[in-house]
Amino acid sequence: MKHEAITRAALAVLLSLLPSCATKQEPLLEQRLLAEFVEAYPTASNPNGIVRSFDITAAEVELPLLDGKPLRVWAYNGQVPGPELRVRLGETVRVRFTNRLPQPTTIHWHGVRVPNDMDGVPTQSRPAIKPGESFVYEFTPKDAGTFWFHPHIRSSEQVERGLFGVLIVEDPAPPAYSRDVVWVVDDWLLGQDGQIVPAFNTRHDLAHDGRWGNHVTVNGRTNEVLALRPGERIRLRIVNVANGRVFAPDFGGLAAKIVAVDGLYVRTPFDASGFELAPGNRIDVDLMAGSAGAAISIEDRFLRSRPRRLAEIRVAGDPVETPRFEPPTRRTVPAWTAGSEVPVHAELALDARRGGPFGIEWTINGVAFQGHESATGHTGIPLVQGQFNHLRFANHSARLHPIHLHGMFFRVLTRNGRAVDEPFFRDTVLVHPRETVDVGVVPVDEGSWMLHCHILEHAEAGMMTMLEVGSAHGATPGHTKH
Repeated sequence: MKHEAITRAALAVLLSLLPSCATKQEPLLEQRLLAEFVEAYPTASNPNGIVRSFDITAAEVELPLLDGKPLRVWAYNGQVPGPELRVRLGETVRVRFTNRLPQPTTIHWHGVRVPNDMDGVPTQSRPAIKPGESFVYEFTPKDAGTFWFHPHIRSSEQVERGLFGVLIVEDPAPPAYSRDVVWVVDDWLLGQDGQIVPAFNTRHDLAHDGRWGNHVTVNGRTNEVLALRPGERIRLRIVNVANGRVFAPDFGGLAAKIVAVDGLYVRTPFDASGFELAPGNRIDVDLMAGSAGAAISIEDRFLRSRPRRLAEIRVAGDPVETPRFEPPTRRTVPAWTAGSEVPVHAELALDARRGGPFGIEWTINGVAFQGHESATGHTGIPLVQGQFNHLRFANHSARLHPIHLHGMFFRVLTRNGRAVDEPFFRDTVLVHPRETVDVGVVPVDEGSWMLHCHILEHAEAGMMTMLEVGSAHGATPGHTKH
């Protein structure tokens, strides 16, 4: 499938053509919005010829997780979280993946702009990887940042069983933090036998906000302790891999600023405490250690009446010199204050109804996406490559829906009609019950890209669709047409 990135030069050419190719939009307004976008969107890096090769095997194992108690899980390379893959921007990732599970599976590279056939979605050009089979994923990440990987078939079961890992794409010249630390936050639903409850996609989970566990972990542990020395300044990357739970970490008075959301630098760093980290979201936190002797409990306060401990930060030992530098930012994140004046290109009504194989279907515009193996017969949403699109997510239900877009980033314009100034791009946004969220997006890469709720039970029950991105002068690619 064709996969093509628009460079800044190409976008500049596109701007010059806007009066003749814009449809249903005021040309001057669209030209203004695209002019803001040209200098702001992450630009594709040129491959430098270096290939980083990794071998990953998915298999069932027993591990001493949750503070040493044996737990039967599905794992990448026999560990949960899976292996942390680190590369530099410009390097090519090559992963030889082998499936030793009793089910077909894939790897989706969450947040990474990859070629369409490397996205790990079996509704696209490549089928799922069957038990005993292998496949080579290869791509050159276009953006530095914090990303993760997980299956994109039977995800509500396979992710819950432990199949997730982190991909870090480092800047060519990374800021000089004392340390770079990753926290993978998750929850697990365990039965009285201490094992993962094997009932997946239950009616309760489907009718509510997905599967919420009774054990919350950081990096597979319930007693995560981060030891810092006075003066240390760390980059703390937090990744929410839970099926349905939303986290809102509180840093207990520590100097903690968010410098990146969903992998990409923000325009202006802002206070980290209370940021809603929905399933699939990532944040990078610029965190300063306090004084020696401090012990700070990092709590999840998304459910305000029931805060939960996530981890503890202990400061002890001899002080070190604090690295001095301005935190990295993306100063040119577009304001797009006029974005909401552009007519809505597509409104996506999020709702539920009775029916389907689980007894409940979650729908987008009254349609439940049927199956992972084929998108045949499903009408996707056509978007034009390089054009500003105003999308609206209207939640008609009483449940949360973190909406995730593959292959592109977007910026929130309004919530319930009120303008917001989020100084960052996203690939996942949490839409609250009865809330309407408007976003602006300029698709850069052609192809069929999935849009879905990242509460995995909701996605499994149908809350998915395809964004069909085609060129301004050609047919929309993919499986379906309007």
